[in-house]
Amino acid sequence: MGSDAASVVDIPSPRDIKVHRQMCIELIKFVTRISMLLPAIEEARPGCNSGIQVLCQLTRALVKAKEILQHCSESSKLYLVLTGDSILSRCKKSRNLLEQSLSSVQNMVPVMLATEISQLVADLRAGIFSLDPSEEEARKVLSELLHQYTSTTHSGEKHVFEAIQTAMRSLRITSPKDLLIEKRSIKKQLEKVGEGNPPKRKILLFFLNLLNKNGKSIVAEHTENGSLQHEDSLEIENQFEVESRLRCNDAQRDIFNGSVLPDEFKCPLSSRLMYDPVVIASGQTCERFWIEKWFAQGNDTCPKTKRKLAHMSLTPNNSMKDLISRWTAAHGISVLDPSVQATVGHSWESSSTSIASLSSSMMDISINIDFSNISLGISDASIVSHPLHAKTPNDFSVVSPESSGNFHKGQSDESMHELELERLVRLNLLSWESQCSLVGNIRNMLKQNGEASNWMSSENFIQKLFRFLKDAQKFHDQDAQLLGCQSLLAVLEECGSNLPYLNDDAFVVLTSLLGSEVSKEALVIFEVLSCHQNCHHKIAVSGALTIILEILDAHNRELQEPAIKILCNMSGSSKFGSLIAPSELVPKLVPFLEDTALARNCVIVLQNLCVKENARIAIAETDGCIASVVKLLERDSRKDQEHAVDFLLFLCSQRVQYCQLVMDEGVIPELVSVSVNGNNKAKAMALELLRLLKGEFRDIGESHEPDVDIPKPSTVDFTQQNPCSKATGIFGKFFSKRGSSAAKRIK
Repeated sequence: MGSDAASVVDIPSPRDIKVHRQMCIELIKFVTRISMLLPAIEEARPGCNSGIQVLCQLTRALVKAKEILQHCSESSKLYLVLTGDSILSRCKKSRNLLEQSLSSVQNMVPVMLATEISQLVADLRAGIFSLDPSEEEARKVLSELLHQYTSTTHSGEKHVFEAIQTAMRSLRITSPKDLLIEKRSIKKQLEKVGEGNPPKRKILLFFLNLLNKNGKSIVAEHTENGSLQHEDSLEIENQFEVESRLRCNDAQRDIFNGSVLPDEFKCPLSSRLMYDPVVIASGQTCERFWIEKWFAQGNDTCPKTKRKLAHMSLTPNNSMKDLISRWTAAHGISVLDPSVQATVGHSWESSSTSIASLSSSMMDISINIDFSNISLGISDASIVSHPLHAKTPNDFSVVSPESSGNFHKGQSDESMHELELERLVRLNLLSWESQCSLVGNIRNMLKQNGEASNWMSSENFIQKLFRFLKDAQKFHDQDAQLLGCQSLLAVLEECGSNLPYLNDDAFVVLTSLLGSEVSKEALVIFEVLSCHQNCHHKIAVSGALTIILEILDAHNRELQEPAIKILCNMSGSSKFGSLIAPSELVPKLVPFLEDTALARNCVIVLQNLCVKENARIAIAETDGCIASVVKLLERDSRKDQEHAVDFLLFLCSQRVQYCQLVMDEGVIPELVSVSVNGNNKAKAMALELLRLLKGEFRDIGESHEPDVDIPKPSTVDFTQQNPCSKATGIFGKFFSKRGSSAAKRIK
């Protein structure tokens, strides 16, 4: 798909580049590497809508980069050097788009491919694009020549000859062959331009006229073969330089100031110097960012030994980090945080800036050629150029960036979002005031910017928010803690079921906020996280459950509600009983069984606990627990009745003693009422429980205790039977306790 489109425009050979060779060599290096990597990216099939969009964006960026290179290999040298600022801007813009596309796609491919992309992104950011100083003289004299030629007083033919001679010598147009190639290039450009761009056409005709008039005389003076051979050798050296860079790029990456990077300092996933080394279950040391990404993609094996890991906990390797710090300090190297690199790319430079820089050397000049609406940039429909408004036929001025604000009014919002995204990428590197301002605006960005929503849902950015919260607590900044919690909650809710991998430190940070001024916000975040089973163990290990149990004893309804919801969400896990002691939890839940809003969640917790015998014993021994559940049968809420019956049915199915405890609470009248008035599920379970209690009452002396940890029995549908006929006879005497209210509801 993408590679076919990207290969439509070939990559020119470095020896074909006429001007701006250093800059083009750098761009060729990146285009070649990305083109080689593109098939692997396509094979990874980032098939979601955003993935296809990013892949298309990457392909378009490659095509644009190749078009710049093609332009620099086919166009006139004189015209290329005159428009050097514009080409420099286009190269930087192309680099930024390639970086942005690769940064986005690396979060959608397998981790091994992502490490290659990450290295490429880092190299793109480190790439240097600049104009060749040796060509600056030619650009300067050509600009002055245009200025002098169009002024009211000419400097004379001698000055024109010397100026064009200087330009030709700087651009190595020194032989009849070179002169012929330059003239043909101008004529080809004129054919492409046609009549569609009169200003550009007039500049090309001006250069062609100068060459026709002075070219042969200038070339005649360059008769030294040595200089020509020297120029040819420069081309060969430049070609060799590019090929060497492409072949040795990986090898050079491991050499720092003459020293080879020790293997033990390299992450086995990325093969790069580690920033935050951690030890995994196999004993191997990896970069935290890459191993977390490895686990997040569903891998449970060691990336080096390929053996399955016993667990996926990470232990910081402080000794290794200390060794790396000493080595990097000795060699003058700084290690970059890969989580900062694996983000959206830089925002593009605005077109107004590009055009302004292009024309910076020609501001406020007067020429007698009508250059209105001129654009000295590459003739590409994708470039937005500002019109140059002529004041008089002999005068024109370029619209400055300051005066062109309305020109991009339609793009201002998008540019602002890109700027905010770029700052969010470096969130933890900004000043504290800037961090607080950006974090406070995250919720608005999530609503207004779809790209921001996709990126903020990644583990990289969420970890940045946790780091912000940690700093806010360290600075005792309560306002920042509140902003951080609110923004983190918005991002987590945006993730939905696609919650990214969160390390243990994130849960420790949240737990440290419990008991602070933002306890409620922290609990709500825990409530969202508790909906994901892979977070349950980390919540418990962080110490949050201990604090949540303490909250149940406090008299703060605002905190108790999310606390109980967290317990309810976590109780569905089969390991919940091992995370918390039932004998400690059950007594704390009993008071809330009287609460209309919280009773149902409490019963659900008891239901889920009941699968363990120690929990059933705790329930039976806790004063008021069974009685409070029985009272729920009297409520008008059919859902509350359903959960209460379900709990009682399962409890009674385990031991005869539990049946006796339930019957002692006078449950029969309420069960009869539910069997008539409850929802279908509650009716069926009420009838089944009535039948169970009837059998147990007949054989009250017999002991038939089942084994522990028996799963819940399947519910039998008795809704077609007559409930009243099943509830008479042997249970008659139990109606004496609570029969009047139940009888009224039956009638």
